Amino acid sequence: MRTCSTRPYAYWTAHAFLAISLVLNAGCSSKNSMARHYAAAPGSNCYAKALPSTGEGGLAWGNTLGIAKQKSLNNCIRYAGRSGGTPDTCQVVLAKCKN
Repeated sequence: MRTCSTRPYAYWTAHAFLAISLVLNAGCSSKNSMARHYAAAPGSNCYAKALPSTGEGGLAWGNTLGIAKQKSLNNCIRYAGRSGGTPDTCQVVLAKCKN
């Protein structure tokens, strides 16, 4: 009598699929994203952008124009310092509220 020969291939296929998915997940899990983009908080109507003379700036949302400006200035100082720019030259260049 002859046994079903497709069964060993099913095991090999399942193991190969599992190995490939583990390798792909392991490769992606160690990557850190340098640029972070934060979504607006629910109900945030105002946004502001601050830029240094050199380096990366910051964009932030807030419930009021003052909060958005302060948060963008803080982000600008943080990102300019990380990118080798000049954090002490950060200035708010754009500030608006939706509505």
